[in-house]
Amino acid sequence: MLIHEVCKVTGLTKKAIDYYIEKGLIAPSILENGYRSFDRNDVERLKKIAVLRKLGLGTDEIKSVLSDGSGNALHTLAVRRQLDIQREQAKKAILEKLGSGASYAEISDELQAIENGKTIAEKLLEAFPGYYGRFVCLHFARFLNELIRTESQQAAYDRIIAFLDDMPPLNLPEDLKAFLMEATDEITTEQIMESLEQTKKNIENPDEFLSNNREMLEKYMAFRQSDAYRNSPAYRLMAYIKAFNQASGYYDVFIPAMKALSPSYAEYSKKLEVANEKLLAEYPPGSGEPSGTF
Repeated sequence: MLIHEVCKVTGLTKKAIDYYIEKGLIAPSILENGYRSFDRNDVERLKKIAVLRKLGLGTDEIKSVLSDGSGNALHTLAVRRQLDIQREQAKKAILEKLGSGASYAEISDELQAIENGKTIAEKLLEAFPGYYGRFVCLHFARFLNELIRTESQQAAYDRIIAFLDDMPPLNLPEDLKAFLMEATDEITTEQIMESLEQTKKNIENPDEFLSNNREMLEKYMAFRQSDAYRNSPAYRLMAYIKAFNQASGYYDVFIPAMKALSPSYAEYSKKLEVANEKLLAEYPPGSGEPSGTF
């Protein structure tokens, strides 16, 4: 197909197609007469580009999506959009405060806190692959838009950045990587957010959670101690990630620094520890089991 035919099929203008060619998103063949010829794959690729552009993706983002057959690039972009939404909501609140008479100096500090949070969240998303990275990023992003008021908080922020910059990549074995992708491929950003919110509610009142979910917990804990679970990819994946976190300093460096940086995360962490203690008191883990599930 020649370009005027492609324009009709895709709904794109000639200038738009020329731009995508210039940016390397598509590479039609060149005929002897100098005209560009678009095959079926070119047309389908342009249709995808048109959709992604309407969703607001830039050319570099589109390139990463089109070169990724796993769908992980799209999931990662969805998380970035969620982080952008959270930041825009925070900025809207700051504008309202400014309109109500807040000082520009105070507002400047709050904006810097948002930028600090963005930096850590982005680095978390880059440090861990796939679903695990999305989950970790969204979990901690909730606690990162807080003002740095003390020298100890600034030192904690610096430790977190240094830790994430020096952190080795989490390179899962191919079979575990495939398992993780298959098991989490259809989990959306919204579902992750709902899961995190449900966990927050559970640890706010662990006694009520344990009372209302006793039958489910008993079945779950029995499965966790079964041979079927111990021989499953899920068990190996959990053990692999736990060993990686221990070796990388995630528990010894990152988590203590997060508590020092974010008062809200420190409070959340205390409630989590109490909830896990209650859970372990009723459902002691078997040999090699992790300490709690909240």
